[in-house]
Amino acid sequence: MSQTYQVVQAYDRAPIKEVPADDEAALEAKLAAAARLMKDRDGALKPYQRSAILSRAAVLLSERVDAFARLIAQEGGKPLTDARVEAIRAADGLRNAAEEIRNFAGREIPMGLTPASDGRFAFTTKEPIGVVAAISAFNHPLNLIIHQVAPAIAVGCAVIVKPASPTPLSCLELVALLREAGLPEPWCQTLITEDTALAERLATDPRVAFLSFIGSARVGWYLRGKLPPGTRCALEHGGAAPVIIDRSARLDRIIEPIVKGGYYHAGQVCVSVQRIFAHNDIKADFVARLAARVQALRVGDPLLAETEVGPLILPREADRVSGWIDEAVQGSAQLIGGGRHSETTLVPAILVDPAADAKVSQLEIFGPVTCVYGFEDFDAAIDIANSLPFAFQASVFSTDIGPALRAARRLDASAVMVNDHTAFRTDWMPFAGRRQSGYGVGGIRPTMDEMSEEKMLVFRQTE
Repeated sequence: MSQTYQVVQAYDRAPIKEVPADDEAALEAKLAAAARLMKDRDGALKPYQRSAILSRAAVLLSERVDAFARLIAQEGGKPLTDARVEAIRAADGLRNAAEEIRNFAGREIPMGLTPASDGRFAFTTKEPIGVVAAISAFNHPLNLIIHQVAPAIAVGCAVIVKPASPTPLSCLELVALLREAGLPEPWCQTLITEDTALAERLATDPRVAFLSFIGSARVGWYLRGKLPPGTRCALEHGGAAPVIIDRSARLDRIIEPIVKGGYYHAGQVCVSVQRIFAHNDIKADFVARLAARVQALRVGDPLLAETEVGPLILPREADRVSGWIDEAVQGSAQLIGGGRHSETTLVPAILVDPAADAKVSQLEIFGPVTCVYGFEDFDAAIDIANSLPFAFQASVFSTDIGPALRAARRLDASAVMVNDHTAFRTDWMPFAGRRQSGYGVGGIRPTMDEMSEEKMLVFRQTE
């Protein structure tokens, strides 16, 4: 008898749908089917076929934005307005992958530079790396999977995607849409399970050539250590994104982007604004303005059009974040806002001057909380911003080009936003964590490069 599990709404835990759960036999069948595809090079989908499928899928998704947005809001708790943006971005990601196929090519390797290389010419071609295992996260249950699946399809890899167990519905609908667009079933399969051991078996199976993992650093680095020799991977984790506010910053222009970056999707974003360093000359004014805007945020049911901050994904996550806030307050931080709206929903909070060793200062909060610290010395603030073992995206706000450039050079981050929040992202830009925050590079085109291998062909002139 097949097993199932219940998917519930993040906000009120109301049942949405019962989904079939895969077992070991199902995983084995899917891995075997994917491996057979990759061995049959003559039967591979041609570039024009892959481009057409992705383009058709983009059109179909564009026609169903509202349905996908509602599903994202239900299972993941993202406010409907933001969920709609996610669905629109997902359609654009499919188009982006289709368009990149036109430019996805090898390169000429110079010959004739030495007597030994004379009379030859060489070039490289791009080949799919093999079977891709994609393990995804809950916070963007459609668009993250687009970033894992669309590049695999674009380069010709068979992919098995495991969505986060609380949010499988967007993934299942996307895979059904891809099949409707003409993608044969074995090229994109799902693994639906709450069994972490089964997910580990997928990630570490020797038939998998590439693991794409989006989720916690603890799990991602553990899986990387278990990969068979030769298996490549990309890991996308989180951080505790820093923002430096120079005393020249225009406060009337920076509150909205900082609030968006800190409280979008209740802070459940890997590059969410978390640690804000404000110069002492403007700190009090900044905190007052920030508090006024944060306390005006509309909190509640993500299916309501007016909601700006919805729930955390699970009750235990709300308990964890609440506990971290309590710890910071007990350590003398000033709390602005905060409190419980429902079992899974927290009222947005600001912590002013939490202790340097508090969890909120050291670890990724992943909740609707930002921390504000004062500073006098600009370079010292940057040093503190760089002091954690995580490094992803960072930002600086300044109307003075000198401090802006200094922060851009010195902040330890893969991307530094100047006069914008840390969570800014377009789907075609490279996206990567440094140090414990990740491994490899995300984004549609960079992921296509990661999921492919170059083969060099050398021709010798014989006449």
